[in-house]
Amino acid sequence: MAMAMAMATAAAASAFSNSLLSSPSPPPPPPHRPTFAWSPSRSQVSLRSTAFRSYPTLFTTRSSLDAANDTKQDTPIELRYAAFPTVMDINQIREILPHRFPFLLVDRVIEHNPGVSVVAIKNVTINDNFFPGHFPERPIMPGVLMVEAMAQVGGLVMLQPEVGGSRENFFFAGIDKVRFRKPVVAGDTLVMRMTLIKLQKRFGIAKMEGKAYVGGEVVCEGEFLMATGSE
Repeated sequence: MAMAMAMATAAAASAFSNSLLSSPSPPPPPPHRPTFAWSPSRSQVSLRSTAFRSYPTLFTTRSSLDAANDTKQDTPIELRYAAFPTVMDINQIREILPHRFPFLLVDRVIEHNPGVSVVAIKNVTINDNFFPGHFPERPIMPGVLMVEAMAQVGGLVMLQPEVGGSRENFFFAGIDKVRFRKPVVAGDTLVMRMTLIKLQKRFGIAKMEGKAYVGGEVVCEGEFLMATGSE
């Protein structure tokens, strides 16, 4: 009987050891993975990890506009800006307007929509005969001469076959709502646009809208009345 008990004890011990050997081993710990952090206050991405450390990387971008500006800066200033186009030169203007020196105040027409509008320029120079008196220490183009120059541009609209005006019977009849926004000085280029708003051929009266610019900014504007008819 003692032999049987010893054999049973040995069998139980063997079974217990086999169960220990057959039990699954715990899974290995997962490998460490670096974590990414985004800093909203600066345009950078930093890689942070307990295993290793790296310096922040900054990203810079360049657009095609930057390249265009660089090219423009490389171009000499005298080659950057194109000249105004010539639709009518001074000789063609003299064939239309009756004005002559020193009162012809239009140098070139740069746009002409027959019967609708004309855009012309006046190059304001220190040699203009009004500057010695207006003013000797600060050459400013008189406002009344800006209005006269715009009226002459209006004459280029009116004295066309589409409108039917005649240079022998053409008059500046009146102005309204004229405002001078900025002074025009020697060295400026006065760009004037005159647009026909209303034409009454029966009475020989035309209403026009005028604006004058220097460097893209309005310096003078107003409404003009033109008259065609007998003296």
